[in-house]
This record gives sequence, C-alpha cells and structure tokens, in this order.
Amino acid sequence: MDKVKVKLFAAFRETVGQGELDWPLGPAQTAGELLDSLVGEYPGLAGGAKSALVMVNRRYATRQTALQPGDEVAFLPPVGGG
Repeated sequence: MDKVKVKLFAAFRETVGQGELDWPLGPAQTAGELLDSLVGEYPGLAGGAKSALVMVNRRYATRQTALQPGDEVAFLPPVGGG
C-alpha cells in the first residue's frame, strides 16, 4: 500500500504522542481528506484541524492538494498569541 509521511507539530504532536507517522494513502486522496482521516483516528485533533496550516513537501498547500505516494505532509495547528 502507498504511504505518505505525516509530520505533526505543537499541540497536534502532543495529541498523537509522536511527531511523525507513516500513513496509508488512499486513491486520489487530498491533504484535506488525509487530515479528516487523522481526526477520525485521533479525535483530539478535531479542535485545531479546521484552521490548521497544510504543507506538502515543505511548501504551503491547500486542503485540495492531491497527494502522491512518498509525499511529506505537515499539519501545523493554529497558534495563539497576544
């Protein structure tokens, strides 16, 4: 099965318990669909998932970005500040 490397940062990393996952890639899957599947497996990600930044192969991307086997996909949760 084809896979992508998922990198998680900050609160996402804490929720999952690790900063990197090898994740199965479905046919014609987008970054948004991948994030939805991560939330399905780790419901604690749901709070920040809607406003998370997406990167594919170290470039900012959209949730509609199509993924390819071997891609590196990073999700960065929203950051509070003041």
